[in-house]
Amino acid sequence: MINGFKILTFLLLIYFPQENATNVKTVVINELMPANSTIPDPSKEYDDWIELFNTSSVEIDLTGYYLTDDRKNLTRWPIPEGTKIKPGEFLIIWADQDTIQPGLHANFKLSAEGEEVILVKPDRTIADEVRFRIQKKELTFARNPDGTGKFVWQNPTPGKSNNIQ
Repeated sequence: MINGFKILTFLLLIYFPQENATNVKTVVINELMPANSTIPDPSKEYDDWIELFNTSSVEIDLTGYYLTDDRKNLTRWPIPEGTKIKPGEFLIIWADQDTIQPGLHANFKLSAEGEEVILVKPDRTIADEVRFRIQKKELTFARNPDGTGKFVWQNPTPGKSNNIQ
């Protein structure tokens, strides 16, 4: 009976393979703030920022992922090797072109006039993307609820849940 179970398990894995974590939408763009004037970065500068959110139940290593604001250049800013995001965790990336500062600083800025932000997987396919229009003053463009909801303009919640009413 045990051998039959092993064979059945093997056949199920062949015909119904588990989806690889890189093919599942597990890390998403959750919130962004162009023309930031409310939340300082670690260097006390008020720079644009992008928040990623891990919707899965496992830690995700973002080595090989990219962020960009240019569909023609999907590998614009490689997320540094060894950057990990725990389940249900938020990760702030400063979009300020200050790549020599400590921490996560992308080599591009966001436009308060509107544009797109794209998260790219190691295989160069798009993991998530968001397009926003002219920024509403002092507000962020955020998914509500976190990870799955529609993007709305709301008060900034960097590193915290957007699930507010």
